[in-house]
Amino acid sequence: MSQSFNIALVGATGSIGEALVELLEERDFPVKELHLLASSESAGQSLSFRGRQVRVRSLDAFDFAQVQLAFFAAGADVTRAQHERVLAAGCSLIDLSAALPLSQAPCVLPEAGLDGLPARHAPWLLSSPTPCAVATALVLTALRPLLQPRQVQLTAMLAASTLGRSGVQELARQTAELLNGRPLEPKGLDRQVAFNLLAQVGALDEQGHAELENRLASELQQLLGVPDLPVSATCALAPVFFGDSLALGVQVDGEVDVAAVSRLLEAAPGIELVEAGDYPTAVGDAVGQDQVYVGRVRSGVSDPRQLNLWIASDNVRKGAALTAVQIAELLIKHYL
Repeated sequence: MSQSFNIALVGATGSIGEALVELLEERDFPVKELHLLASSESAGQSLSFRGRQVRVRSLDAFDFAQVQLAFFAAGADVTRAQHERVLAAGCSLIDLSAALPLSQAPCVLPEAGLDGLPARHAPWLLSSPTPCAVATALVLTALRPLLQPRQVQLTAMLAASTLGRSGVQELARQTAELLNGRPLEPKGLDRQVAFNLLAQVGALDEQGHAELENRLASELQQLLGVPDLPVSATCALAPVFFGDSLALGVQVDGEVDVAAVSRLLEAAPGIELVEAGDYPTAVGDAVGQDQVYVGRVRSGVSDPRQLNLWIASDNVRKGAALTAVQIAELLIKHYL
């Protein structure tokens, strides 16, 4: 990549924003000038990038005509409020907040490339998939030469960092309160998450599904190229700071060849298959890593046409920041 680009990063002071800055440097992304942006409350902070301190500035006053590409790692409300202004300035946008409909901002699995996207031109508007969709789609895409899913059932135990830095801080506060024998009053959550497991992440619709669960199903359908694929998703909040753990069940037409499945997973880029008899964990394996870890590969207890496996992935680094950077690398290689 001989050409360099001016880049904006919105939400620079959050966990994902900080991870994006680290990865842009680690992967030698062709950055000419990096503009770090956040709310007026966070403006004035500084982050290190390529040996110098880059000051965080207010998003409201920034002119996006200065940059060719913007990462939006702030909340969904920020993306909804700003994306038209960004595109009008001729700047492409990669959104990490799941704010926009997939028909407007398609999601991309970098390992599968950009071939499935509708024909379009700059400025581009793309969504980086939710972290659990990234991990699930990566596994199912690797298995495509062997099997086609007819139904997907996913139970996702999500880290507190799914809720942003406030989720991490609340889990830490609750843990400290309980360990010190003090009475606990949850803040920002409706109940205790420390030493607990919450079966709901976000508000529910009339059918009892959370917005994240609906989004996850839609993203998997798009990423796998099967718009009518039945997807059942349950997202729970786990007392873990970073790293998601997923139980994936896939129904297929024929009997599952577990040995063949394992061979494909072992050879797939971006996947680390844990040997039979062992299993990966978020804390012990996935956190801080760029791979998605897979274990407990097996057929169904009573149905040989069902594949079950366990997935552990770093939701902030791999699921969010690295995926967004990889999407950007594809864009600048082929289109920008």
